[in-house]
Amino acid sequence: MKSLFSDNRAANILQAFRRNSVLRVSALAQKFGVSERTIRNDIKQLNTDLEGSAVITGEQGKYSLRVYDNDQFRIRYVRISETDGMFNTPQNRMDYVFGQLMRSPEPLLTDELAYEMNIGRTTLIGDLKKLRSDISSYGLTVVGKTSKGLLLHGNEFDIRRYVLENNYEAIYRDYPLDREISDMLEEAGRKSSLSKNVKKQFRQYITITLDRFLTGHFIGRLPEKYYNLTARKEFSDVDSLMNRIGVSLHTEIPVEEKLFIFMPIIGMRTPADLGSMYAIELDERVQPIIRKIFDEIQNRLDIAVDMERFSEEFQYHMMFMLNRLRFRVRLDTDYMDDEIRHKFPLAYQMAGIAAEVISEAAGLTVPEEERILLTTYFGVYLAESNMNQFREFRVAVVSSSGRISSRLIMVQLRKILDRGVEIDMYSGDAVDEELLDSYSIVLTTEELSVPCSRPVIRIREIFNEQELRHKIEKAKYWDKIDVPMMDNNWFIMAGLLDESRFFVLDQAASYEEGIAIMADSLAASGQVDMEFGKRLAEREARGPMVFDHQVAIPHHVQYAADKLILAIGVFPRPVQQKGREVSVVFMMGLPEVDDANDSLLIRVYDEIISITHDSELLQKIAEADSFQTLLNVLYKEAT
Repeated sequence: MKSLFSDNRAANILQAFRRNSVLRVSALAQKFGVSERTIRNDIKQLNTDLEGSAVITGEQGKYSLRVYDNDQFRIRYVRISETDGMFNTPQNRMDYVFGQLMRSPEPLLTDELAYEMNIGRTTLIGDLKKLRSDISSYGLTVVGKTSKGLLLHGNEFDIRRYVLENNYEAIYRDYPLDREISDMLEEAGRKSSLSKNVKKQFRQYITITLDRFLTGHFIGRLPEKYYNLTARKEFSDVDSLMNRIGVSLHTEIPVEEKLFIFMPIIGMRTPADLGSMYAIELDERVQPIIRKIFDEIQNRLDIAVDMERFSEEFQYHMMFMLNRLRFRVRLDTDYMDDEIRHKFPLAYQMAGIAAEVISEAAGLTVPEEERILLTTYFGVYLAESNMNQFREFRVAVVSSSGRISSRLIMVQLRKILDRGVEIDMYSGDAVDEELLDSYSIVLTTEELSVPCSRPVIRIREIFNEQELRHKIEKAKYWDKIDVPMMDNNWFIMAGLLDESRFFVLDQAASYEEGIAIMADSLAASGQVDMEFGKRLAEREARGPMVFDHQVAIPHHVQYAADKLILAIGVFPRPVQQKGREVSVVFMMGLPEVDDANDSLLIRVYDEIISITHDSELLQKIAEADSFQTLLNVLYKEAT
């Protein structure tokens, strides 16, 4: 096995961060010739080795070094720099041991391995324990005794999968492919419309396949579903290429090896180039699953997803994702999971529903990285739906401060409003009620001299752009809320609440009783129709509307009003509902009109789900003993 640890990558990464305040994982991966996953693992190990003296933090794919103790950081930096780069971390040592085990036909003695690596036997035994834990999820084991020798046991397919997903660069980065084979791969790459990342992954699959196959490690018989892939037209190109490589090597490459090499193509990310995407045949089995996903989203959330408006790209994404799940191909993603969950809470919930449907319909488990990718698609859909609904947004600006001040206001507004938004400037004596009422929103630097039924926001010539952006966002829901508040509170739902829509359910002995108390009270005051509670109970019987973190969101159509009705109920002590605890109830009565683009409903869902992810805020809501207390808790300034 060729050693690939001759340089100290950990020290080099630290040095790169000392020279640059912000770096992308992708740039570091390209600089050091490794995958983005390897760089993230290096950063994780560095944060451990720095022992709190400094930390490398990431946000939106960008990472930076924060030093908390300069003296201690210098000590640890010198220690990392002076350590032999080959075996300076547990991960490097585990990669080396795995590479030796996967290549050795005979048991390897622990003492001999420790001697080769110039480390203590105790250190190696600790690394072996961690390695056994890491490979267990791949169905691999290290068997034998340290005194008599160790062997790697497991399916060849899983051995290759572990290498490709964890330590390919450590074992194969400088693996020598014959010049003739490299030329064949270069030619195939030029003729192919595959993305750069897929071509790179394809080369990795070929490299490990040739190494393992030519050294007697055959992949063997595969499950029947793999052989069905030979009928796909994309496979014919792989088949032809591997036949030519086989001739060059004077051997016949079995179909099983070709199918393994086909994996990065069948499970690739959706191509960015539409021409490349449409050149790939779409699997007809995808459409029924997508319909089930959209039906279940509407059933649970009352959000109608327009199949026609959802991009065709999503169908290809679903096809490739299902292939990845069926054939166990893992993506190397660089998404910031926590950030996406926080920014698109409703989209993340929709992706969770999709994952459940896929599990039930196809018997496949959707891992977190795939759910995050699904979230991005739903997030884009919801954002585009919102933009389409507010496409005719018009803004009137009233200011008598002079031409240059008006231009200054306009420059600032253009920074925070979409380019398609119409903005008109008027002096205070040039407006009347009819003119102002024709706009979506009115911004003014002075007291208006005429009445106005549209949302009015007072501004200065120099204003806080983030604060104004938030108030304009709230103004979009002006016609959907009975008593809108143009304050700086992030929660639009606060404008949907009043004293009659808050309930302390201290007299309710059960979840069902609490729901009935809320529904009956709303019906008695005419805010929902008298049958609303009955419909809620029937829907609850079909499937509970309890979400995570002790939150329930019972909802149904109500016929007493043409606007969304929101009520909040809190149980002083959590109650049980079909094996799950509930502390806070967000009850919604939906207007009868079927609006597939109901932006207010989507916004309220986003706010509710964001609350479920904030345990401290949720606890304060659960402890609220009055409506005023609830409003105080719900006041959150936009940031």
